[in-house]
Amino acid sequence: MIWNFIQDQVLGMKWLDSLVESGLTAAGLDVSERLGGSIQFFVYDVLKITILLCVLIFLISYIQSYFPPERSKKIIGRFHGIGANCMGALLGTVTPFCSCSSIPLFIGFTSAGLPLGVTFSFLISSPMVDIGSLVLLMSIFGTKVAVIYVTVGLFIAVIGGTIIEKMHMEKHVESFIYSGQNIDIELSDLTQQDRVTYATDQMISTFKKVFPYILAGVSIGAVIHNWIPEEWIELVLGDNNPFGVILATLVGVPMYADIFGSIPIAEALLSKGALLGVVLSFMMAVTTLSLPSLIMLRKAVKPKLLALFMGICTVGIIAVGYFFNLIQPFII
Repeated sequence: MIWNFIQDQVLGMKWLDSLVESGLTAAGLDVSERLGGSIQFFVYDVLKITILLCVLIFLISYIQSYFPPERSKKIIGRFHGIGANCMGALLGTVTPFCSCSSIPLFIGFTSAGLPLGVTFSFLISSPMVDIGSLVLLMSIFGTKVAVIYVTVGLFIAVIGGTIIEKMHMEKHVESFIYSGQNIDIELSDLTQQDRVTYATDQMISTFKKVFPYILAGVSIGAVIHNWIPEEWIELVLGDNNPFGVILATLVGVPMYADIFGSIPIAEALLSKGALLGVVLSFMMAVTTLSLPSLIMLRKAVKPKLLALFMGICTVGIIAVGYFFNLIQPFII
């Protein structure tokens, strides 16, 4: 009962949904109709995601203040083999929320001499399975889905980084990456006030970057939720289309958003009859393989390594999608 309360009222904020519904009804809108339902979906999801986003960014940034890049490099440098890949993937869970923000850190870690496989494990996991995605997924899809999603995301990151390391792709990194100077800087002791200030600044900065994508994602979700016939969604992304996972992955690649912008779309698609694996594949593709991030990454790596990275991520995302389709009856 306690966990159900946390799931529904703390993470899911059902009280907020009821409050929005009451406010819109008092304003004369009928939330059972398409327009009223769309407005309710939009207001509720924007408020819920904004609240969760700000809280999460503040907490994660506060934790990050104890692990600046220099310290992170030293910690990961103590591990070797697959253990180092696991550490790289885990580090990705407490770092930036989109792939474009992760690439500068990936370049810094690579130029510092960390193994290429480890830095790619970080690059894969950072946008795909951050702590923010775990909490948001729990608020919408439930604990089982969220935990399994993060677990398989970390698995993809570790396996992907290991493959790249075993193939010895170092020569396919642009030369300027390795020629960069890395200077170890002594870390000054921050006061609690310094850490709070840092976390607050990060929260405001990240929110400004992310909020437009939240508005866009929730707007698309509201249209899907209340205006697109359920039969259309089921036909394209439901049981009747065995290629729904592949289609969702390919559609997600050209888009640019983060986990906070893609989740409302996934929520709406699932409620309309799309399979769980289909919507999760879409989310993974949007956050991990967005076209802008691939363009940025191309400046750091050569085409062969970029193609390998894209291939590993695409195959992994599609495999995860079909896996979730298989287990959907047991977890939802």
